[in-house]
Amino acid sequence: MSAKGLSNILSGLREAFGGFTDIGLIDNTGTQVAYVGPFDLQGKDYSDQPWFKETLQQGSYISDVFLGYRDLPHFVLAVRFTMDNGNEAILRTTIDISLFKNLLSGLNLSGDGDAFIVNRQGVLQVPSRYHGGVLEHMDLPIPEYAPSTRSLVLKKDSGDPLITGYAYVEGTPFIVMIVKRQAMLMNSMHEAVEEILWISGLSGVVIIVVILAVATFMVGRIYEAELTRVKAQRQMEHANRMASIGRLAAGVAHEINNPLAIINEKAGLLRDLFTFREEYKGDDRLVRMVDSIISSVERCGTITKRLLGFARQVDTFMAPLNLVGVIREVLSFVQKEAEYRSIEVQIHTENELPTVVSDRGKLQQIFLNLINNAFQAMDDGGSLDITVRSIGEDTAELVFSDDGCGISRENLERIFEPFFSTKKQTSGTGLGLSITYGLVNELGGEMEVVSEVGTGTTFIIRLPLKDQGKEQT
Repeated sequence: MSAKGLSNILSGLREAFGGFTDIGLIDNTGTQVAYVGPFDLQGKDYSDQPWFKETLQQGSYISDVFLGYRDLPHFVLAVRFTMDNGNEAILRTTIDISLFKNLLSGLNLSGDGDAFIVNRQGVLQVPSRYHGGVLEHMDLPIPEYAPSTRSLVLKKDSGDPLITGYAYVEGTPFIVMIVKRQAMLMNSMHEAVEEILWISGLSGVVIIVVILAVATFMVGRIYEAELTRVKAQRQMEHANRMASIGRLAAGVAHEINNPLAIINEKAGLLRDLFTFREEYKGDDRLVRMVDSIISSVERCGTITKRLLGFARQVDTFMAPLNLVGVIREVLSFVQKEAEYRSIEVQIHTENELPTVVSDRGKLQQIFLNLINNAFQAMDDGGSLDITVRSIGEDTAELVFSDDGCGISRENLERIFEPFFSTKKQTSGTGLGLSITYGLVNELGGEMEVVSEVGTGTTFIIRLPLKDQGKEQT
């Protein structure tokens, strides 16, 4: 808990009740680690104080009035609680006896009535009009304990009998006493007891509220930590899934390549037979059919090579790369969708771009996520412009600009947050752009977005030309 937080609590107590002098936070070793008040008590050691030990054992403590370090009459309220690091701590506040004095002086006591507070040893906690000063023993006998308000007749060594009403304030060391001469009526005792109970009870409630506030803060921190853990777990699951997809793609590509090689070999043999045997030599239709088979096999071979190239990039590997070449590799995976939906994709290079030292697999994942997002945002017949250029001598800039539906301003501020998605009613997980943003950071780059609803969206990525990626853990 910060000193500012303690200061706000103290200000509220002073404004509501008055009499609160200071407030402090004491750790489980007895050291005051945070303090707000008029004295130089920061770092003071209370470990040898009985109230400190009792608070740790009982959970709360209300002291007698004493002088202590301040050399001023005051009493202490303290309560134990558990901090977010699991250690016990104590919140302690000091109340000046002026609060009691003002309260008692406000009682409507007719005649020569006297109201004061003593502890259970008979020591006056506030000055009395006739029976002694603060911290002096009163000159009356201590009334016996009673669970409720009682009255009795007391007599000093000399003088008239005194009608005394008193009440032990439960949970405190205080006894509230109202004393009048026998001829006077007691009509203010109950009011004083209720006021004292109200002050003590409300002070306890305030401390409990502070504890609840601390507990709420701790729960919030735990919630944030849980979100971070879930985010890391989801990203790990995504990375494992990508690795599995890569291994699966490699396996599929190898399995397909074997029968493709056999088909290619047999088709070549057929072509040779049709070419050299007289009965087939003049049949152009058969030759074209065989050529079509061979062409299709070559096309399948090209696709499996792309799959193998994508699968090999699962592990991090920094190497010199041509950004335009990597973009074209990724576009080959979505070429059919672009053709089917009549989406026009254009790549522009504004100046000569040097070789970039980066990780091919991560770049492929970044580009594929951005292109897929653009395709999902566009209607059929849309256009996607990809611009690649160098900025200065050490930075490459890539701009992905589509003419899709755009992103609203309130969503634009959250699109890089984990699990935030505008497509959750369909297939969105809210991790695509979050992971893309993280991959750009891992490569030492930065990413920003500009969008307008109904006009389109532009993602801008800046990457270092040399390897500046963050250390992998």
